[in-house]
Amino acid sequence: MSILKPPPKATKNETLQLRVQEEIKTKLRGYAEFINSSESYVVSEALKLLFRKDAEFRVWLEEQPRSILQPQNGGDSLFETVSKP
Repeated sequence: MSILKPPPKATKNETLQLRVQEEIKTKLRGYAEFINSSESYVVSEALKLLFRKDAEFRVWLEEQPRSILQPQNGGDSLFETVSKP
């Protein structure tokens, strides 16, 4: 039985471009196929799980100004987000 469930109905999404090791990409593709879903869904759900389970991160996040939760369009970070039309 899979840990992640198939995706619910569509929500507003952003595009995230990043680099991972070849082994991670291969396993990601395999897991997505295993649960009959997209690689994007697997990454999103895995990150949600990480954010929920990391108590120290949750405490840190609560201490941050609300502006940290706003999308960044400057491209200054390691991750660049691009809005989908």
